[in-house]
Amino acid sequence: MILFDSFVLLFICFMLCRKRRRLVATAGVALFWLIATGWLAAPLLAWTEAGVTPVERPDMRGHTTLIIIGTGTRRTDAGLQPPRDGQARIRKTAELYRTCRQQAIRCTVVMSGGDPQHHGDTEAAVYGRRLIAEGVDPGDLILEPNSRTTYENAKFTASILRSQHDDARILITSSYQMRRALLDFRRFGIDPQPVYANRRRAQTGWLPRWHNLADANQALHELIGIAQFHVYRRLGWF
Repeated sequence: MILFDSFVLLFICFMLCRKRRRLVATAGVALFWLIATGWLAAPLLAWTEAGVTPVERPDMRGHTTLIIIGTGTRRTDAGLQPPRDGQARIRKTAELYRTCRQQAIRCTVVMSGGDPQHHGDTEAAVYGRRLIAEGVDPGDLILEPNSRTTYENAKFTASILRSQHDDARILITSSYQMRRALLDFRRFGIDPQPVYANRRRAQTGWLPRWHNLADANQALHELIGIAQFHVYRRLGWF
């Protein structure tokens, strides 16, 4: 976790900088409080969405492809399941698929996600089963089981899309990931309509809340990924 690593660095500074321990400790406590109470988590989340205009009612015509990105899996007594954000993406994709069947000639769903957590099954397989349970026809579902990052989601999905003609393409993911996902997909010549499956919102106040820390950590992960994309592009690595 990025936040955990940051606080570890602060602790190391606290141990090494004997003359400034009070300053380091004060800075650490202040940073933790600002994040946990939402005052810093909220702008971080907003920053991840900057520049993205989500589409409420995407255009669906001819051959329409819906692209859904995985966000990991979690172990449960019932086996591997999508986490909360993953469930939201599945529900939104199933909802759009039902609408698409009424408006377009053909509707395809591409589910992209490998097994970066080494849980023994891919996100594509786990989410794919849920998509079918939500009403997606197995014949309309394409699984992309090799990607481990958002960049690879775009790269491997683009390879699939190049083999078919699409009149409309729609990307479904959480709001905090959309900005980075669009950068990656456009890098491979795919410019989909962005649809938010869900949005995270920090809860500001005086009391620390765990979900604010989790949201801030996710936001930092995305912002670092965006910065990495631009650096790698300049270096010619992406």
